[in-house]
Amino acid sequence: MPKTSKKKRAFNRNQLHKCPTGIKGFDEITEGGLPKNRTTLFCGNTGTGKTLLGIDFLINGAIHYNEPGVFMSFEETEDELYKDVASLNLDLQGLVSRKKILLEYVLLERRDIQEKGDFNLEGLFVRLEHAIDSIGAKRVVLDSIESLFAGVTDAGILRLEIKRLFRWLKEKQVTAIITGEMGQGSFTRHGLEEYISDCIILLDNRVREQISTRRIRVIKYRGSNHGTNEYPFVIDKGGLSVIPITSAGLDQPGTAKRVSTGIPSLDKLFRGAGYTRSSTVLVSGTAGTGKTSLAAAFAVERCRRGERCLFLSYEESSGQLIQNMSSIGVQFEPLVTKGLLKIVSTRPSFFGLEMHLLDLYKVIAEFKPKAVIVDPLTSLIGQGNQLEIQSMLTRMIDALKSKGITGFFTSLVSSTEQNDTSGEIGVSSLIDTWIVVRELEENEGKRRIRGLYIVKSRGMGHSSDVHKLVLSDDGIRLVPMDADATAGPKQKEKVGKSVTVRQTLTRG
Repeated sequence: MPKTSKKKRAFNRNQLHKCPTGIKGFDEITEGGLPKNRTTLFCGNTGTGKTLLGIDFLINGAIHYNEPGVFMSFEETEDELYKDVASLNLDLQGLVSRKKILLEYVLLERRDIQEKGDFNLEGLFVRLEHAIDSIGAKRVVLDSIESLFAGVTDAGILRLEIKRLFRWLKEKQVTAIITGEMGQGSFTRHGLEEYISDCIILLDNRVREQISTRRIRVIKYRGSNHGTNEYPFVIDKGGLSVIPITSAGLDQPGTAKRVSTGIPSLDKLFRGAGYTRSSTVLVSGTAGTGKTSLAAAFAVERCRRGERCLFLSYEESSGQLIQNMSSIGVQFEPLVTKGLLKIVSTRPSFFGLEMHLLDLYKVIAEFKPKAVIVDPLTSLIGQGNQLEIQSMLTRMIDALKSKGITGFFTSLVSSTEQNDTSGEIGVSSLIDTWIVVRELEENEGKRRIRGLYIVKSRGMGHSSDVHKLVLSDDGIRLVPMDADATAGPKQKEKVGKSVTVRQTLTRG
């Protein structure tokens, strides 16, 4: 067995040990969790989730890491804490009854703090030590430090007692969280705890255009690398979940495998092979040009191959989608019954981008699809600014690719900008295969038809011709554009302009 060098052993001893929180996404941005056997300060305004995060930390420790915990509250009683988590799937009361978590409510009277000006924490230490030793606690949460030191006016005494508290917790070899409220120009009201803490986490809750977004940021983490950005997080029935930009990044392996589009005549435009497996496909166009129909054909083909497909519909209910697709011979209902197709219909305005992304992560984990369809992406535009939307879509695409899932997205283009192939969402650079469908006029305006062409398809030869897209009772097919079909001078100008835009984008 090879010997470990003295230098390496010394490095391992000096390396900062971490305590995993078990909170989804949080351990990723902190590269392992909170500093073990040290104190972390969680600060933020009212309603940002500080108390819930502390409870979640203790529950995960008790369930997943066999580390009992103590929650000492200076503001809420045991019954009030139970009510706080009643709407969540957190078994706080059960863990307390099994002595995995101990809840301690400490009522501080004003006279206890101000009497004779000789405030100290001896009484608190005795009570806290008894609580820790009674269940062998490894995790401690104190909520909140403002309540504990509310009546102390002497800055010198305040500083000494805060230092004593932090030192005492470290000597007890527990991983501690202390919550605090934001002050003027500082992360806490006293402005002292932030200098003593080994780690500072800032929680924020902001409302923009009537949509609330919670965000978390690691301000300070002694002895450890960490994510420095603001990360959105959500509170749902499962507790708290942080949504970092996925670490999957650009390390996905390439593949030459192909998946059929579900339309034989469209497969031919990709030299008979279809889309690349685990790639991203975008179909953009104006309303009524057949974007959802192309997505439905792809979904049916994946299910026919025995693969599960998830269909996220932001504009139609599942019943309406099933009915509408049956008009072109696409039968969704048997696939849903067999459990191969799952349709999730949600109005984008019901909640923010973060919740949409979190729901996608959860459904993927439960349903385990091989293909995911989002129809349409543009419905999410009103839920954030351009930067937030692109960030969310980047995380979505990386999550799909990292799991080997083929992503199919539709994008609505304004009818006043028929020649604009951008899809109004700015994600074309993230897309592997891009198809545009648009309106054409046949025989000098006598009949409206649909046209389709491929803007790009990375790593694959493909047709550059405009084809006619035909939707009928028998299904979907593509036919070559008749030489005289767009003979009118105005239509020739429109098609020529579209092709010019397409060629420019392909070169880019």
